[in-house]
Amino acid sequence: MPKDVREEFLALLQDAVKTGAWPKLTLSRHRGADASLKNLFVRPVSLKAGPRLSFLWRHATQDIAKNHTFEEGLALLGPLIGGDFLEAHLFTGSQAIQLECRPDGTYRLRRSPQQAGAPAEGSHDRPKAHPIPADSGWLQALGITGPTGKPREGMAPKYRQIQKFTELLSHLLAEAALSGEGPVRVTDMGSGKGYLTFAVSALLGERSRVLGIEARPELVELCNRVASEQGFAPRLSFAAGTIAEAPVDGIDVLIALHACDTATDDALARGIAAGAQLIVVAPCCHKELRAQLGTPEVLSGPLRHGIFQERQAEFATDALRSELLEWAGYRVKVFEFVSTEHTPKNLMIAAVKARPRGDSAAAERIRSLARFYGVKTQALARGLGLELA
Repeated sequence: MPKDVREEFLALLQDAVKTGAWPKLTLSRHRGADASLKNLFVRPVSLKAGPRLSFLWRHATQDIAKNHTFEEGLALLGPLIGGDFLEAHLFTGSQAIQLECRPDGTYRLRRSPQQAGAPAEGSHDRPKAHPIPADSGWLQALGITGPTGKPREGMAPKYRQIQKFTELLSHLLAEAALSGEGPVRVTDMGSGKGYLTFAVSALLGERSRVLGIEARPELVELCNRVASEQGFAPRLSFAAGTIAEAPVDGIDVLIALHACDTATDDALARGIAAGAQLIVVAPCCHKELRAQLGTPEVLSGPLRHGIFQERQAEFATDALRSELLEWAGYRVKVFEFVSTEHTPKNLMIAAVKARPRGDSAAAERIRSLARFYGVKTQALARGLGLELA
């Protein structure tokens, strides 16, 4: 009987949930009232509050994630299977079970063996070791990865950026003597959708206190909700505000990635004033110096081209920033953050506090660099009280 087949599938699902012998459930062929809803992915997750079922509702333009207790989740799934969704796939690790609702209203149940421990969805790739596990719930909740841990369409570059940033940060923390057991306080200026802010909190764990500062209230609300649902609160939180307003007293690490133009300088100045042990920035646009830059006669020809003017402004700006950080007592590294395939703005400046503020010779070296480029004023120099003229 059709009903018996469906009830058999539900019984198999209930048993798999209770025994923990399943990696995921996929519901497809949606026919409900919401035309934008395409699929529902369900998998077990372990949260601070206990084991939960993670529901990822995939719509045409957005994903919505929500966690439920096992009892709540099974109660929600019952009416959906064979109701709003005409097809269900249950993967238990030992077998794949498919329930299909036919046009005549009958059901067909099919089973196929699945090699124990084999990756879901027919993948033959061995999972790579990453600082952030691919199946982390927050990656799914923020729309980076799907239920199997693979990056969603179009999100592979962002996934690689998260992993690369976390790897780099772990080395920088060790260099700044912040990789031990003591507490680490981090402020992320301009945290955006929180991808890298979550990565920092995940890397540092319970010993951290991470604050993301973002001007857009809707992103603050989203990130705080995900932090709460994924068990990150209270060690990770987000607040609406600007770089100028962000609390930095007593922080150990300041991060500002892709803060536009002089916002990078504002973040650097605040980190230096707070005595942060580690400052990490990825500069974005470089507008301030472009109008000031002089043109040495030997470069007048090439600099007729706008692209060369832009690159010269970028170099002059970030070279001055690096020298100013050195003068302020930091040991500086400048390197490529991610491939230009992801973003052309891929420079990263990392500064580890090493000594007291520099002497007059260091200041004169900065002034000589400024004179060469015709720069009379620059935001970070102003923030540090160093006259360039």
